[in-house]
Amino acid sequence: MTRRTLARTLLAATLASGLAGAANAADIKIGIAEALTGGAAQYGISIRRGFELAAGEINAAGGVGGNKLALVVEDEQGKKEEAINVFKKLIFQDKVLMVFGPTLSNSAQAADPVAQAAKTVAFGTSNTADGITSIGDYVFRNSVTEADVLPETLRVAVKHAGIKKVAVMYGNDDVFTKSGYDNFKKALEDANIAVTTTETFAKGDVDFKAQLTKIKATNPDAIVLSALLAEGAPIMVQARQLGITVPFIGGNGMNSVKVFDLAKGASDGLYVGSPWSASNDSAENTAFMKAFQAKFATAPDQFAAQSYDAMHILVQALGKIKLGGDLAAERQALRDALPAVKWTGATGAFQFRRAADKAGKPAGYDAQQTAIVSVTKGGKFVIEK
Repeated sequence: MTRRTLARTLLAATLASGLAGAANAADIKIGIAEALTGGAAQYGISIRRGFELAAGEINAAGGVGGNKLALVVEDEQGKKEEAINVFKKLIFQDKVLMVFGPTLSNSAQAADPVAQAAKTVAFGTSNTADGITSIGDYVFRNSVTEADVLPETLRVAVKHAGIKKVAVMYGNDDVFTKSGYDNFKKALEDANIAVTTTETFAKGDVDFKAQLTKIKATNPDAIVLSALLAEGAPIMVQARQLGITVPFIGGNGMNSVKVFDLAKGASDGLYVGSPWSASNDSAENTAFMKAFQAKFATAPDQFAAQSYDAMHILVQALGKIKLGGDLAAERQALRDALPAVKWTGATGAFQFRRAADKAGKPAGYDAQQTAIVSVTKGGKFVIEK
C-alpha cells in the first residue's frame, strides 16, 4: 500500500467514524417540510429558524433521553404538488418519526392526507384555515385557527377605532384567504358591522388600485383584509397612495414583522391577532426573543415563535414514549402521547383541543390558546386590549 493510498484509507475511515458518531448522536429524525423558496418563503424561512433554535437548545441540553434530534429539512416551495412529494420522501424514504409543516393551508390540505394514510403525525405550525385537522387523527397544529382569532381581532379594532362599517378584500383562489374571509364575514355579521363592498384578488396580482378605488368611494371606517403578505403589503401601500387612511384589520397571513419591510411607511394601522406578540414580556417570550436575535441577528415573528414552541411540545411527548424500536410503533405512540401535552412557551399557555371531521366524528387536534391583538405603530406591533 502506497503512502497516498494509506492516507486515503485513513481519511475514509476517519470520515466514516465521524459520520457514524453523528448518526448515533442524532437518531430521532424529524421531518421539516416548509416553503423555503417562492412566495411563501417569508414564512417558511422564519419557521425553519424557530425549529433550528429549539432543536439546538434541546440537543445542547442532552436531547431526549440522551438521543439527539436530527432535522431532515425539505423545501415544499409553497406548492401543493411539491408538498405531497416532500411528505412522501420524508415519510417513506427518509423514514422520519413525524413531519412538521407544510407552510400554507393550501399545501396542508393536499399533503396531510399522505401522513394520515401512513399513520405518521403531521404537525402544522402555520396552518389556520378551517377543516385541516378534520383530515384525521394524525393531524395536529399549534397555530390557532382564524375562526378563533378573527372575532377577537375585530372586537378590539372596533373598540379602539370606532368602526361601524367596513370594506372587505380577500384572495379568492387560496384556502387560507378564503377561510379567513368566511370567518371575517361571520364575525362581522355577529358584531352587526355593515359591509360597504367586497372586493377580491388572486395570488400574483400586483395592481389593486381598481378594487381600492371602489372601496374608497364607499367611505368605510376600516378595511378587512384576508391576504398573504405578498399581496397584502402592496394593498396597504397602494391604499395609502390613494389617500385611504383608515385602519386595516388583517388575518394570520399579515401578522409578520416582514410587513414593515414590504409595506415600509404604509405599514401603520394594521390590526392582527395571534397568541404571540413581540410586546409580550413574559419570561418565556423574552428568553426566546433574545436567543433568536442572538442566533440569527434578526427579530423573530409569530411563525418562528410557533415553530419554536412546537418543537418543545413534540419533545414533551417524545419523553413519554419508548424510542429505538419499531418505527410504526413509535409513530403511533407519538400520536397517542401528543394530545395530553401542555406547554407554556413563547406563545403562552398551550394545550390541544380535539377537532371533528365533516360527519362530526373526532378527528385531529387544534390549538387552544388565547389571542393577543396588536396594531402596527412606528414599525412595531403594539398590544391593544
